[in-house]
Amino acid sequence: MTDTAVPILMYHSVATAPNDATRALSVTPEAFAEQMALLGDRGFTPVNTADLGASWRSGRSLPARPVLITFDDGYEGVHRHALPVLAKHGFASTLFVSTGWLRGPYDNGGGLDTMLGWDQVRELAAAGFEIGGHSHTHPQLDQLDDGSLRFELTHCHRLIAEELGTRPVSFAYPYGYSSRRVRVAVRAAGFAQSLAVGNGLARRRQGPYALQRVTVRRATGVEEFERLVEGRAVARTFARDRALTRGYTMVRRARQVRKAIRSRV
Repeated sequence: MTDTAVPILMYHSVATAPNDATRALSVTPEAFAEQMALLGDRGFTPVNTADLGASWRSGRSLPARPVLITFDDGYEGVHRHALPVLAKHGFASTLFVSTGWLRGPYDNGGGLDTMLGWDQVRELAAAGFEIGGHSHTHPQLDQLDDGSLRFELTHCHRLIAEELGTRPVSFAYPYGYSSRRVRVAVRAAGFAQSLAVGNGLARRRQGPYALQRVTVRRATGVEEFERLVEGRAVARTFARDRALTRGYTMVRRARQVRKAIRSRV
């Protein structure tokens, strides 16, 4: 089987006037519509995360020019602005929700901007969105102890299943952070595949619990967007991001070591 490279696009907020907390990772409704039109014009076939995972597990062929359109956190603009555009094109997509950020009975007040309510999430699911998990309170999962990690994953999984009547099978790591321990816990919680960030194209050899995505931001112009989905110059586009990520990873690992040492003292 050829190791097809698949662009998995990571969106967050789609908003005309996002707040400061979400501005950099938001896109305008006009930019989103232009980006989706480009996918259609270039002959891409959007699939959801569950279908990609199932295809790669079974060896079943993917459609021509596959691409994934994913949204993290659960911002209200996904319903207001993204849904009509995706419905117009007939595009599949996946929304990863932090269940404690959604408006409703489980809201812990942590949402960074106007969030979806559960009724809207149900409407998105009815319209064809795959709804996946993104933890309950959006922590850095690899910094949690085993009990807290298990709660974040199982509580998120349970709430989605109860509210939507179907068990979620896909997960996305908050901030993109994971570890072997986190990936094992995600699988144990009932998720069949999970997405990181990585800012690279996804490939089957990455494994079902470490699939890479590319970040779409407010500063992503249509020419850069085209290069990303075509797989051209992805590494160069995100070179600075990767350098910063490597540096921060070293800092976070040092913190984990210090935490482990303190716990044994």
